[in-house]
Amino acid sequence: MSIGSVRWRIRVLLLAGIAAACFASVSPAAEAGKAKVFRAGAAKSNITPPLGISIPGGMTDRKATHIHDELHARCLVLDNGDVRVAIVVCDACILDRSAFVRAKELIQKQTGIPPDRVIIATTHTHEGGATVSAFQSDADPDYLNWLAVRIADGVQRAINNLRPARFGWGLGKEDRVVFNRRYFLKPGTMPPDPWGRTSDTVKMNPGAGNPNVVKPAGPIDPGLSVAAIRDLEGEPIAVLANYTLHYVGGGAGGDISADYFGIWADMIEREWPKSSNAAKPPFVAILTNGCSANINNADVRQRVQQPYPYYQMNAVARTVADETLRVLREIKYQDWAPMANGAATVELGTRKPSQQDIQEARRVLEKAAQPLKSLTEIYARETVLLENWPEKVAAPVQAMRLGDIGIVTFPGEAFVELGLEVKEKSPFPLTFCMELSNDYLGYIPTVAAHEQGGYETWRARSSFLARDAAPKLVSTALDLLKQLHSTP
Repeated sequence: MSIGSVRWRIRVLLLAGIAAACFASVSPAAEAGKAKVFRAGAAKSNITPPLGISIPGGMTDRKATHIHDELHARCLVLDNGDVRVAIVVCDACILDRSAFVRAKELIQKQTGIPPDRVIIATTHTHEGGATVSAFQSDADPDYLNWLAVRIADGVQRAINNLRPARFGWGLGKEDRVVFNRRYFLKPGTMPPDPWGRTSDTVKMNPGAGNPNVVKPAGPIDPGLSVAAIRDLEGEPIAVLANYTLHYVGGGAGGDISADYFGIWADMIEREWPKSSNAAKPPFVAILTNGCSANINNADVRQRVQQPYPYYQMNAVARTVADETLRVLREIKYQDWAPMANGAATVELGTRKPSQQDIQEARRVLEKAAQPLKSLTEIYARETVLLENWPEKVAAPVQAMRLGDIGIVTFPGEAFVELGLEVKEKSPFPLTFCMELSNDYLGYIPTVAAHEQGGYETWRARSSFLARDAAPKLVSTALDLLKQLHSTP
């Protein structure tokens, strides 16, 4: 092990140790000397952006012209008498760090829950409002500020809805709608990258029926993790699920939509038995995204023509919802369990362009018309924008324990291999790996993926971390999970 690796390891352990000191944070119920009772509350805030906002997720900018379905921040607060935590999942593609920080500040001010006990994540719908500046779409600062307020309000409302509860969990499997989107191609058939090179050995989304496809470049994760919370009368408060699928897409033009994540939530909220007591708060279903940076719903072996917009979103949501409902019917509930939380910050290097790269990029842009059309022009702009990028970034990793459930976060679009490794080595029987949480640091490819090349490794504001970022984040996540598991 190199001296640098040793120093990094010591730094992570020190940070994890500091986080461990925060594990036994006390809730208001415990402070008042009351008996320990597990309580839960849920709520959802409408976060639909205005028409005209930019829609991120593509190389070129799109403007919202219609609202197909409303977007939400789905909030869950859990309190076992010792610890109170909050989990928020937003219908957004990605979220600027400033919004995460602002939302957590507001939550602490309004509710007393400190930032290290709040996880905020996004689903990664590609039909949400612009919440990060990426490629040719720019974030809307007014929308970001408003979004932070709506998130904090949702957590406060979830606290208002707290009531005695029971919880349980189960694990399902659905492998029919997920595919690794990176493929090896036949020698000599690799198209050029934005810089005109053909040195990549892997192609993202090579196209359905492409005769040059050899095999997928990685695995999938078919696991469907489900946690269910209901009140003492047996009526549901929330379902929190975790599934590894980038997004589905297939909407209509400039529509705003929550993608299959929102459709799944509507199905579960409609079809899972709910309260007949109108005075009780509405039941909330929450689907979190696993490590899905290289996973999508496109099967290159066949061409699929959807008969109308949103058909595929609904079909995928139906498939995942059916498996979720099957798991829910088999869950056994318990009255109380230990809860804990931890956090660490990992210092990661970045891949900055050289001065030669920047000069060449500027020459390309001098000849380009607006808006930029070719990959060469688009990535030339990204290269120039990365000139003043920091040499290192601080990456947050967070973990929570709910009885036999471990939850861990990744601050970007993590490759499926990261989630699979964490789940395999986790001390918990069930582990949620939630990407796009607490920050957005772009793609987090494996070291092997960096060697293979491909879209997710091309240097841009959406892909700038050093090659060793993935193993550092995985190691930190596992350290936190092990500490949580050993917490009484």
